[in-house]
Amino acid sequence: TVDDKPIQTFVIPHSHMDVGWVYTIKDYWYFKTPQESMHAYAANVYTSVTEQLSKAVERRFIAVEQEFFRLWWDTVATDTLKRQVRQLVKEGRLEFVIGGQVMHDEAVTDLEDQILQMTEGHGFLYETFGVRPQFSWHVDPFGASATTPVLFALAGFNAHVISRIDYDLKEAMQKDKKLQFVWEGSPSLKEKQLIFTHTMDQFSYCTPSHLPFSNRSGFYWNGVALFPDPPKDGVYPNMSLPVTKETVHAYAQTMVENIKQRAAWFRTNHVLWPWGCDKQFYNSSVQFSNMDPLMTYINHNSQEFGVTVQYATLSEYFQAVHQSDLVWEQRGSEDFLPYSTEPHQAWTGFYASRNVLKGVARRASSQLHAAETLFTRYRISFPDGPVAKDWAMDKLRALRWAVSEVQHHDGITGTESPKVADMYLQHLGQAMMEVEELLAALFLLPRGLGASQNLHRKTGLSHLYNVAEGLEQHVIVYNPLAWNITTIVNVTVTFPYAAVFDDDGQPVSAQVLKFNSRRSQTGPLISSWWWNWEVFSTGNTWLGSQRSPALARRRLLPVLNECYKLMLDQDTNMLHSITHLQDKRRVRMTQDFWEYHANGDIGAGPISDNYIFTANTSAVRAYKAVEMEIIPGKIVTEIRQRFFSTRVPECYGTRVRCHRLEQTYSLGPLRLNTEVVLRSSTSLQNNRTVFTDDNGYQMMERRHRTFVNNTVARNFFPMVRAAYAEDRLSRLVLVSDRAHGVSSQANGQLEVMLHRRLWNNLPWNLGYNLTLNDSSVVRPTLWVMLGSIGATSKLHQREAIELQHRPVVMVIDTPGKRSCTSRVRKPRQGFPLLPVSLPPNLHLLSFSISGWNYRRVLLRIMHIFEEGEDAELSKPVTINMKEVLRGVGEVRTLEERSLTGTWDISSLQRWKWKTTKSQETNDKGRGSSTNFTVTIRPKEIKTFFVQFATRQINK
Repeated sequence: TVDDKPIQTFVIPHSHMDVGWVYTIKDYWYFKTPQESMHAYAANVYTSVTEQLSKAVERRFIAVEQEFFRLWWDTVATDTLKRQVRQLVKEGRLEFVIGGQVMHDEAVTDLEDQILQMTEGHGFLYETFGVRPQFSWHVDPFGASATTPVLFALAGFNAHVISRIDYDLKEAMQKDKKLQFVWEGSPSLKEKQLIFTHTMDQFSYCTPSHLPFSNRSGFYWNGVALFPDPPKDGVYPNMSLPVTKETVHAYAQTMVENIKQRAAWFRTNHVLWPWGCDKQFYNSSVQFSNMDPLMTYINHNSQEFGVTVQYATLSEYFQAVHQSDLVWEQRGSEDFLPYSTEPHQAWTGFYASRNVLKGVARRASSQLHAAETLFTRYRISFPDGPVAKDWAMDKLRALRWAVSEVQHHDGITGTESPKVADMYLQHLGQAMMEVEELLAALFLLPRGLGASQNLHRKTGLSHLYNVAEGLEQHVIVYNPLAWNITTIVNVTVTFPYAAVFDDDGQPVSAQVLKFNSRRSQTGPLISSWWWNWEVFSTGNTWLGSQRSPALARRRLLPVLNECYKLMLDQDTNMLHSITHLQDKRRVRMTQDFWEYHANGDIGAGPISDNYIFTANTSAVRAYKAVEMEIIPGKIVTEIRQRFFSTRVPECYGTRVRCHRLEQTYSLGPLRLNTEVVLRSSTSLQNNRTVFTDDNGYQMMERRHRTFVNNTVARNFFPMVRAAYAEDRLSRLVLVSDRAHGVSSQANGQLEVMLHRRLWNNLPWNLGYNLTLNDSSVVRPTLWVMLGSIGATSKLHQREAIELQHRPVVMVIDTPGKRSCTSRVRKPRQGFPLLPVSLPPNLHLLSFSISGWNYRRVLLRIMHIFEEGEDAELSKPVTINMKEVLRGVGEVRTLEERSLTGTWDISSLQRWKWKTTKSQETNDKGRGSSTNFTVTIRPKEIKTFFVQFATRQINK
């Protein structure tokens, strides 16, 4: 107790509802019946909770994942239930927390997808109930990112709840009463995104189940949910002993003892007591009918117990803590990654689990971004055009839903069962095909109505000519970024000799690269042609290596462009060094594959699985010898090694980025219990320190730490977009097309975990089919850059975005006879449009039609640099949005909104928390205005509603 006051306990009823994990959405939703019409666990939660809350005014419940709630609302809820829900929400007794489609993972998700899934859920809640979530409940993601509290603060949240952090750190925070603090997630935004953060204690989000007077679990009176095959007699496993006159005192003593144990770890006399767990409250009647008399008994004897209890929502708990008016510790921008539950259980394996799913999820997100920008530009210009609005929006919504769904903390993480992974891939694949139809419809419109001059720069319609046979083929290339870019485009063609012309009949530099048709020990037979635009091919050279490098003098072969000189060792057929020509600095560097061999027998020691990486032995080389083929070219030289290929671009014409070494890999199927890493060993003196990105938003310094156990695994970190190692002179940067795990296990070394295939005999894993027997072949891409810290600081953020949002390439026909007039330049039709182009430090994060009732364009712009990172690019940027968007249409009004669009920024007033550091006054932003000048500071994300004149979206 505090000041002899009783401990005030806030009992928070909830159900943790994974959107996936072990069971598919269909499994959660239906019992197995011949008609599959009987709704199962997930639907029953909301039906029974609504009914039970309506029966007693003191009852409460928090609802978290919107995917399940929206399915229930749209397909199950009757008019009566909907009226009851609206009343409960109005009274604050049913509270939506987080409000996103899912409880997203925090380690391997990208901020663009986090924002998307939150926006989807928040838009539904605001449109349906007029409410905006103000508290998080991020209790199950495997570690806590510093980006998440930033995004929640920008969305208008007043407090943030986390749970899964390192076991030893949590123990120390409990002891020192530091489980609650104010988090400064971004070093650049500082006070603009401070958020009060509550860390769950060691009991986490589930109710302590031990009862000293019973062999059953306590406080779970509805038992353990069984689906899709429910018990026929209605008796579920492990139903708690009922609360009766004979058991109520023993129950009360158990609950009070746990409350007091928890109260000792916090600074106020307010205790958050979660009541619920996974798959709970599917029978809310039995839950509340037992808890009601127990709480009444405790309150009637509160003087004896020193405790009061009440049902509560998160807002009621945090209001009480906020009113305590204490001064709180202000935590910096460090995160809580990686996460370990025990000395031998480092949850770093999932950074690389199910690499294929991670790649498909990222490609789906990229395709969605391209389709959103293109369709929005089309709707503004042609509101009555032939591409039907409802048809197009249905396709976009389906992909928004699928991309949002896979961000779940047992989705993109790869920690789900095989059938759930298949479900995610099916949902993504189907929605991507639908959006491909939309893109084709927009690309192939008549000139006067089409998107041949797109939002950002003109869409390229290129003509491929088979020189030998007189055949013609057409390809459309669309750049979805608000930057002019020069890049290399690949198209697979069936002819070896060709010429390329753009839509104006002008020649485009190109080369044809024949795929290797030799069968090797490490790869399949490949026979096809890559079309590399901007390149003309020259000869090629094959090099084979079967001898030990120790037995021969080094024979080094140079490959040069205007940025680098790569030296290749002809004795090993591997990279020997890279010289950054501008700095004249040579860095010794080799790259090769290594394997960690996992233990699969729990009787023999710690194991690796979907979640956990345990390095029981040191990594070993994953190859005996390497073959290499070098294909030089005027713009790209391709180095093919039998295990991966590197493309070395030249500076040519419109400035192909010569600093970008593009690497692609092909791995698998792996042997069982194998975890493969790409090891880059360099002469950099990085002291085993690596920098990795938090969700593509900010870079985090990861210093190597030594532990009594499991040091290798506990020094792997998530890499969503980028990682680098540096010394005082040079920096080696890797940017990726999907999430991986990354580490620096030795000085000058970077390891990237690319693929895993595992099996173990842990009963829990076997029971839920979570052993990760992934026999897939994966083909990830990394872009590599080397240079001074100053030079690479200007590049890596934009390079990561350009890899994320590569041009959309669509082949629109098959080779056919060339028209005699096809190369004649045709005058463009329709009104003239100018491109949208932003400064190099601003990224057009979103440009979409929200799909809500008010149908306005939702626009987000992000400053991609940190404060002080670069002398020029880190400066605030002031732009005139009317001028920037002039190529799209005439801007009438510009209204700044919260991150997910539900708040007018001028009316958003987040709670202030007293901290140990002084705080500046937040600037309030702007409401709706006809003043179109906007200043965007380092790391700011500005969100706007934009209304356009004449052709505006007004229906």
